[in-house]
Amino acid sequence: MTTEPTRMRREIDEIPAAVDRLLSRGATAITAAAEKARAVDPAYLISVARGSSDHACSFLKYASELVLRRPMASIGPSVRSIYGVDLMAKGALGIAVSQSGQSPDIVAMTESLSRSGAMTVAITNDETSRLANTADVTLPIHAGPELSVAATKTFVTSLVAGLWLIAEIAGDDDLLAAIRTLPGHLDKATGCDWSPAADAIDGRSLFTLGRGPSWAVSNEAALKFKETCLIHAESYSSAEVLHGPVSIVGDGFPVIAFAAADAAEGSIADTADALAEKGARVFALTDKVRQATRLPHIRTGHPLTDPVASIVSFYGMVEAVAVRRGINPDAPRHLNKVTETV
Repeated sequence: MTTEPTRMRREIDEIPAAVDRLLSRGATAITAAAEKARAVDPAYLISVARGSSDHACSFLKYASELVLRRPMASIGPSVRSIYGVDLMAKGALGIAVSQSGQSPDIVAMTESLSRSGAMTVAITNDETSRLANTADVTLPIHAGPELSVAATKTFVTSLVAGLWLIAEIAGDDDLLAAIRTLPGHLDKATGCDWSPAADAIDGRSLFTLGRGPSWAVSNEAALKFKETCLIHAESYSSAEVLHGPVSIVGDGFPVIAFAAADAAEGSIADTADALAEKGARVFALTDKVRQATRLPHIRTGHPLTDPVASIVSFYGMVEAVAVRRGINPDAPRHLNKVTETV
């Protein structure tokens, strides 16, 4: 008897093709947006998003600060939608990320930023949405229909679209070259076997860790444990977890540490080993660990594209954990695909 794969599993397997589609179809919009952004020459960037999309923006924050050397801050949409305040954002670049482009609070804040004089960019899977019609520039992510409630391919294509925009603004040829080769790397990432980590997930609380861009995908991983597996998970920077949260770590406590081939890799490995020495079952995406267990991972030729491959491998594992627990990850309880927040 064969078991039909979940929609989530099928959509994870579609990620390499979705990214390839974005790279094939998205160049005109990305280059036009980058040209306009260079003319604005923003002193800083603002992001507007919720949930997985906000985790994508956390990743873009690090990309902005590392590549453009421009600070980027996440703005709470309720500043406009609930409190009625229009920010003074003249000369800023505002990036709003929403797979549906429908949430009223995201739309309202984007409208407010445009009125204030910011250049606004919508990253969305629906180029006819309210958000797309509100922003100055729209970057369709070309993910195709995503039917599972848990965002996977729309999260990844949002990461890639935003990173591509930043690379084009900066004229960073090395990063652009790495982005172009992502589909092949992501195809390999879907095949990484994380079953040892899956076997360690026993239903109790766990930690996910990262630092810099990898902390952004750690945040996404913790959310996916909650929404697809009904497991409480908390994401911490590897620079913070030993300060207080470590107190709840006991024997066999599960930890997944995300790392890229960047300047933070060594410190993440050291933290992973320190937690393993305290009895935690730690799995890390780095070859630098001594006590923690190394997980298979794909390096992509650039530290800013490594986390994209990492989250693809993670998605495959978390879907398997949900199925093993008898949970349908396509329709988590209490959740809808589109959440419209005022």
